[in-house]
Amino acid sequence: MQADNWTPAAAGANSPLYEKTLSVSTAFKGRALVIDVIDIELPDGRRSVRECVRHRGAVAILARRPDGAFIFARQYRKCIEQAYIEVPAGCMEVGEAPDVAAERELREESGYLVKSLMPLGSIYACPGYSEEQLHLFFAEVEEKPGATDFDSDENVETLLFDETTVERLILDGTISDAKTLSAWLLYKMRKNP
Repeated sequence: MQADNWTPAAAGANSPLYEKTLSVSTAFKGRALVIDVIDIELPDGRRSVRECVRHRGAVAILARRPDGAFIFARQYRKCIEQAYIEVPAGCMEVGEAPDVAAERELREESGYLVKSLMPLGSIYACPGYSEEQLHLFFAEVEEKPGATDFDSDENVETLLFDETTVERLILDGTISDAKTLSAWLLYKMRKNP
């Protein structure tokens, strides 16, 4: 199928690529995610297995102060065993609207209050194994931060970068987080259509 012939109807169950679910079993249930093992039938009748991370969704916020400085967070990420620079982000609470979660997460992680919030779009960071949807926002914030309110098991350092520094850190690989790169790209595309 040519990309220019694609329609939403070609996605989902109407797609010639559709994988029929035969059974689902939960292999792991944690506080932030569930891992399901899904037995499937491929379009040609062959059978296979998919592993899927179930997640309630998250938000990520590219925030800018009135002086033009962008707000980033650095925290230790155990899965990759390093302190990592990324935009402030976090899980949505059950039933919480993405914009409400964005304002809450930004305040909790950086102390900054939102003056204006613009949705940039939503992404699936790793659809090959996870259903997690990340809602990306651009926020204009107050000049000075207030108090932070980190989760009891996290340590977050707030960093401020100008636009040139952000782009240098992206190009040299210092910033390589998918949600951060996506937020930056969508921000730049909306800023300079």
